[in-house]
Amino acid sequence: MESTVIDETKREGKISSPDSTLNKDWRFWLVIFSMCLIGFLVALDGSIIGIALPRISNELQLEEQYVWVVNSFWIAQTVFQPLVAQCSNIFGRRTPMILSVAIVAIGSVVAGACSSKDMLIVGRTIQGLGSAGTMLLMEVIVCDIVPLRERGKYLSITLSCCAVGAISGPPIGGAIAEKSWRWIFYMNVPISGVVLAVMIPFMRLKHTPQPWTRALSQIDWIGNIIFVMALTSLLIGLVFGGAVFSWGSWRVVVPIVLGVAGWVAFHIWETSKICKVPVIPRRIVGNRTSLACLVLVFMSSVLTTWINFQWQLYWQAVRGASPLRSGVNSIVYQAFSIPSAAVAGQILSRLGVYRPIHFVSFSILTLGSGLNTILTTTTPTAVWAVLVALNGIGIGIILPTVLPAILSSLAESDVAAASGVYSFARSFGFLWGSTIPTVIFNTSFDRFIGLIHDPPIRDTLRNGRAYQYASGSFLSTLPQPVKAEVIDVFLKSIRVGWQVAIAFAALGLVFVCLERHYPMRKSLESDYGIENEGENKIGGKEGQSGA
Repeated sequence: MESTVIDETKREGKISSPDSTLNKDWRFWLVIFSMCLIGFLVALDGSIIGIALPRISNELQLEEQYVWVVNSFWIAQTVFQPLVAQCSNIFGRRTPMILSVAIVAIGSVVAGACSSKDMLIVGRTIQGLGSAGTMLLMEVIVCDIVPLRERGKYLSITLSCCAVGAISGPPIGGAIAEKSWRWIFYMNVPISGVVLAVMIPFMRLKHTPQPWTRALSQIDWIGNIIFVMALTSLLIGLVFGGAVFSWGSWRVVVPIVLGVAGWVAFHIWETSKICKVPVIPRRIVGNRTSLACLVLVFMSSVLTTWINFQWQLYWQAVRGASPLRSGVNSIVYQAFSIPSAAVAGQILSRLGVYRPIHFVSFSILTLGSGLNTILTTTTPTAVWAVLVALNGIGIGIILPTVLPAILSSLAESDVAAASGVYSFARSFGFLWGSTIPTVIFNTSFDRFIGLIHDPPIRDTLRNGRAYQYASGSFLSTLPQPVKAEVIDVFLKSIRVGWQVAIAFAALGLVFVCLERHYPMRKSLESDYGIENEGENKIGGKEGQSGA
């Protein structure tokens, strides 16, 4: 089945000739620069809100609605990515990307100017809608303008900028929030303006336009509606579970059940004869290599959030660090994950093999999770820094190498659809990465809570409430020896989370073994690459048509 997918490209006559190889002129580097800048912006958006949330909550009286302020962004980003992928195949890459950047800017203005919590949530949702397009199309456009063999190298550049944005969020957010938290959102407007100033005149990408009626008929409207509704319901249940309502509450159970039912209905629709243009073509999830890689990107995304969650708990609930100090500690993680991603991308481009890289990544993640179980209340800074670095290396290696592996087993015409599924799996994994360790932590804490001998403190922390009190500020209010007992239970609960992470990371090695090697194409075969200077402008190219 996998070989027939590859052969489709040859039958369609899309294998490029030697003279169609990549010309890395100034326009190419401007496109790469704009992709890096928008990746930095969206990653910054996702991480900057956390540290300023207490100040925002106090001013706007968010109360339990704080959960929506953070997660409305991630939910909107996750559920709309397959739709954006399908639209980019129909309308080209340029226009959806420009619109997505503009939507991010509009959402930032709405959030920054908000006068109520509802308006803030609307602004964050609009930001998420824009980021659904920018994060997906950033990778699609990179794949369009470089051959498959080189994609790991250039994806590592753009993803490294995303990592810089993610790590810059907490310290930048903390500094800005001291003056005015509204500028956390307003600062996105000038950055978006720079990106648009580069994209609009210089990002000229090939695209053959078609009549609007025909274009709109190629969108799977029913499938997209079912997908968005089902995933939104499921994610609402996951976000509220354990944070606002208990996992047994009907407010959590009902959305999850409806989401799962909708997910089943979506797959039934997608495989039916009535569906002519499925959102997720069956060939993308129907071959062993692409399916295994999609599972790997989901698992690595889960582990990315999981590892960060565990370390933040350790620093704050065990070592008594402030949120800002914990953010500074996280720099060690990014300092090793970013170079590791760059090195892995270079190795992939030079050797053209991905399975050994994935094996090394998940082996390091398994080993690192195991070593993290040795953490104590007095572990020296040098020791935990080495463990954090090991985690960062494991995650960094996998970042730029999964998407090229998926695309190696598919036809070039599947770049957008495959990237859409890949982006969705990654975002979906990020959300599960906070849900799983939260459940493990709270459950484990209730199991060990008998070690705390102060009844009022036990009642305060039991039944899933331990996580919300896992902070240095709470610990500072406790007298000895109760403080030591609480820290000990916190540490034991965190250790259980690392133990489960060992098994989860080791499972990734099983899926690595299911991958099959495909040659990494060295020629550029895309119909959406950079438009050559002097190219016929009547031919319906995206740069001139505005499609």
